[in-house]
Amino acid sequence: MIATNKRARHEYEILKTYEAGLVLRGTEVKALRLGRASLVGAFAQELEGELHLYGLHIAEYAVRGWSDHGPRRTRKLLLHRAEINRILAKIREPGVTLVPLALYFENGWAKVELGIARGLREYDKRQVLAARDANREIAREVGRRLKGRRAGRDLR
Repeated sequence: MIATNKRARHEYEILKTYEAGLVLRGTEVKALRLGRASLVGAFAQELEGELHLYGLHIAEYAVRGWSDHGPRRTRKLLLHRAEINRILAKIREPGVTLVPLALYFENGWAKVELGIARGLREYDKRQVLAARDANREIAREVGRRLKGRRAGRDLR
């Protein structure tokens, strides 16, 4: 795992995920292997019938004093044509977008996990947080009961 977009899972409801390759230049791969990437503010969009990733920051690799890429340049996503058509059909719906969720290496190839997402409203976020807190409290109570303790009291 090189980078994850934690904020995307908080800001959006992820409807479906896809794995895509990236068109990279030589020094970008070296910088990724050092873990020098950030998905903050990144998004994917259609450009001339293809999908491109905007805003992905890959720091310059200047170990030998040269670098052949800009840190926030637009990068083409590699997907099968059928997948691109399915994604484009979905993101043309109102309120739906395509966000990168994770950046990682798989069998030596740089991959990005894309999510078709719908934005959450403020009250949806509060409901998710309340449900998460409730589930955490339930798990704590179950753990206490399994250890033979009552809520908030140790029976030693």
